[in-house]
Amino acid sequence: MTTPPTSGIDLFADEVVLDPYPVYAELREQSPVVRLPKNDAYALTRYDAIRGALADWESFSSTSIAFNPMANEALTGTSLASDPPVHTQLRATLTENLSPRALRGLKVRIEEKADALVAELVDRGSFEAIDALARAFPLEVVADLIGFTGHVRDNMLRWGQAAMQVLGPMNQRTADNFPIAGELYGWCSQVTAEDLAEGSVGRGIFDAEARGDIPPDTAGHIIHQYLGAGVDSTIAAIGNIVALFAAHPDQLALVRANPSLVPAAFNEVLRFWPPINAWGRRATKDVEIDGTVVPAGAQIAVLLGAGNRDPRHYDNPDAFLVERNPVDHLGFGYGPHGCAGQGLARLEAHAVIEALSRRVERLVVGPEVRVPSNITRSIEELPVLEVIPA
Repeated sequence: MTTPPTSGIDLFADEVVLDPYPVYAELREQSPVVRLPKNDAYALTRYDAIRGALADWESFSSTSIAFNPMANEALTGTSLASDPPVHTQLRATLTENLSPRALRGLKVRIEEKADALVAELVDRGSFEAIDALARAFPLEVVADLIGFTGHVRDNMLRWGQAAMQVLGPMNQRTADNFPIAGELYGWCSQVTAEDLAEGSVGRGIFDAEARGDIPPDTAGHIIHQYLGAGVDSTIAAIGNIVALFAAHPDQLALVRANPSLVPAAFNEVLRFWPPINAWGRRATKDVEIDGTVVPAGAQIAVLLGAGNRDPRHYDNPDAFLVERNPVDHLGFGYGPHGCAGQGLARLEAHAVIEALSRRVERLVVGPEVRVPSNITRSIEELPVLEVIPA
């Protein structure tokens, strides 16, 4: 057994978070596990190592998903940052309203909403894709689903972004976002059933608490997750759909010619550009990976995007190919903590891809603007200069 090799890379440096793929390739070639002294973490870089760790919650605990102790402490008691059996109970209530059966009733409404929005943007001829589509659509869907009203609706974007930023190390981005994430924590600790629209999923979570299905005072935690974990990553994914189809008109043409490719296209978007760069775990004991040992207590950085481009697992991994259909991509994580909201994210993304492929032949875009972000990798601005309608 050997100790993992070391790299001087800082995973959270601006230039790395903006375009991590060259760094991922370098780390992946070094070893499936690389020690990063600058981040006081051990990075998992290859597909099999990542998938194995995500499946093994006993060796890789979720009590340290953030890269700073303050955020981990704040997340204590949430399903995101707990292990079974506590995690199992909390997640059951979270996913009850996100099961395929529960979402079936939303499908038509979400598809109609996406189609109307895309139709309006196509008629306009040019638009700012992130504000007008990638943000507008999921914010409205989630607000309606949870039953947010008034000032909470207005703050969803700020709060959702901050909730992800504060999972990074104690850098400037994390420090700047703690007060904003604090507003969200504060609201979630005081929210009552009456603050949420009648008949909404949010109300349903409070009903579950009243029935004793979840521990007292956890309804607010669960609602925090819908907003904290669900909004920012879905916005990133929808922005990526527009950017990738604009850059690869041949791939959009394939979906146009064969609408049954819609789910495969979204899987490939998530594989090619997963919304989450790095996610944390804590080694509960000395763990052996491929002949190297990760010591007990080590902070782990799970590099989902590095696994998704591992040539040991995917042929030609740096090409965006909608016919690939990588159903086993790591964009939603894997194992007991696989993204609880992936059913809803899929509904939203499939609806957007369907509407775009039906109404658009080609998108001409200006340069995409990205800003450095600790955890979520997303596009900040993407001007659609011209739409060639179908």
